[in-house]
Amino acid sequence: MIKIVVIILGILTIAAVAFYAYYGGFAAPQISISAAGGETLIYEKIEGDYRQSGAIMDRIYYSLLNEDQIETYKGFGIYYDNPQKVGVNELRSEAGCILEEKDLERLPELQKKYLVRTFPATKYLVTEFPYKNNLSVLFSLIKVYPALNKFALENGFSENSAVMEIYDIPNQKIIYRKAIVEKNE
Repeated sequence: MIKIVVIILGILTIAAVAFYAYYGGFAAPQISISAAGGETLIYEKIEGDYRQSGAIMDRIYYSLLNEDQIETYKGFGIYYDNPQKVGVNELRSEAGCILEEKDLERLPELQKKYLVRTFPATKYLVTEFPYKNNLSVLFSLIKVYPALNKFALENGFSENSAVMEIYDIPNQKIIYRKAIVEKNE
């Protein structure tokens, strides 16, 4: 009987480790300061719980696809406030899709229907995390945000700056960009 329990515990442990690894649990974020930005964003502004962003990304994606015959391959969320310091009802964010370069000619038409802007091209703290499905997002929150904040503090930047998450579906990764703000600003 004890042998069976040990075998079952061993199998469960192996399964848990494999699950953790599959969703990026062992991925150590490699953070760099890189030039990025310049993407055209189709988005909605959000006040309140950050968990709304996934549904808004989906709504914009399907609106672009079904009503405008435009397919996008990257969703995004920009999160302006730290949920550990700001009440859930006061959180500010934006969520939507990144317009592909081939569809930029349709901007005048899209601007009549959606909020559209260009994400600022500048230097950011940048890292990536593997994306398998929504569980990857949960693991990334545990791994990436503490690493970004630690890197920011160690390099004299504020940890209280906006973070953009780009869900790059074709390349199965989440790209994180943290705005660089000097500590005294």
